Amino acid sequence: MRTLIVLSAALLLGACATPQERAAKKQAEMAELIAVYGPACDRLGYAQQSDPWRNCIISLSTKDEVQRYGTHAGYGAWGPRYWGGGFWGRGW
Repeated sequence: MRTLIVLSAALLLGACATPQERAAKKQAEMAELIAVYGPACDRLGYAQQSDPWRNCIISLSTKDEVQRYGTHAGYGAWGPRYWGGGFWGRGW
């Protein structure tokens, strides 16, 4: 019970981030993406700090995420694979 209370409190405090804190977090995430994927987009011939270069970074990041985590056609964890193979997919 104590663990549940501590986890709930942490979740609530985490949700209280100010807009400035959220913006700083997003800026840090983008800086990491630039550090990881920027050199590849440079080698592909995109001019640094241009819109096509930024689109390249986002595209490469998205491609890696899909390869790493897969896709469920927009259904999340409860997608067609979940419902089609378990109890509900037996055709009763």
